[in-house]
Amino acid sequence: MAKLAFLGLGVMGYPMAGHLAKAGHEVTVYNRTAAKAEAWVKEHGGALGATPAAAAKGADFVMACVGNDDDLRSVCLGGDGAFAGMKSGAIFVDHTTVSAKVTRELAALAAQAGLGYVDAPISGGQAGAENGVLSVMCGGDQGQYDAAEPVIDAYAKICRRIGDSGMGQMAKMMNQICIAGLVQGLSEALAFGEKAGLDGAAVVEVISQGAAGSWQMANRYQTMLADEFEHGFAVDWMRKDLGICLATGEEIGAPLPVTALVDQFYKDVQTMGGGRWDTSSLIKRLKAFG
Repeated sequence: MAKLAFLGLGVMGYPMAGHLAKAGHEVTVYNRTAAKAEAWVKEHGGALGATPAAAAKGADFVMACVGNDDDLRSVCLGGDGAFAGMKSGAIFVDHTTVSAKVTRELAALAAQAGLGYVDAPISGGQAGAENGVLSVMCGGDQGQYDAAEPVIDAYAKICRRIGDSGMGQMAKMMNQICIAGLVQGLSEALAFGEKAGLDGAAVVEVISQGAAGSWQMANRYQTMLADEFEHGFAVDWMRKDLGICLATGEEIGAPLPVTALVDQFYKDVQTMGGGRWDTSSLIKRLKAFG
């Protein structure tokens, strides 16, 4: 069992930190809104750090799951940042979806400070975090990954090192590119079925067992048919992720025409007031705009 810190207790981080506590690790948490950290400690035990540095003090591993590049920099750097509180040889594990650029920047700064750094973005949504069955794609030094992997296993269904620093984030971009196209395709199919007078649920029961099947179909078709979107992975966060994908695609010369189109569809959803709706709300946009 290890001494851990967990920074960021959102819809993903809160249950992930809980799995670490249930696994027997000694966990200190930090959250920008202290009330969330206090609630976590009341539920799971452990301790609360007033700053990332305080939470990270003495920890063997510091896990983070925050919002974006700027949020990650803020919890890592400066006098109150995690790097300032971490002991030599400790490993920082970042579960945030951020750019490969900031990952490599922070990994280099960590190395200069005698710290390890593993980028480990996650997929599986809130349900995956709550059930401890996330997919974790990692980048970084092999030895540091090998040390961190048994800890990550507390909330992972699968955890793999993809390559050097930043490669975990590149893999997560592939994940989001796939999801964007899948959700739009599912939205079009369900809207088509409705126009054709078909029982969408009955059709999905059949086609989900064939080549059309996907996680999105299995887990989202019912709420899509019911016009329910107050759950899941928010459109605002998906647009953040797709922005990273599109910028990276331009940098490396990888065309992403479908991703770019779906990103604009999500912009329409935001205009409809759906920034916090689940990403499956593309069907709502399709019905509104055609």
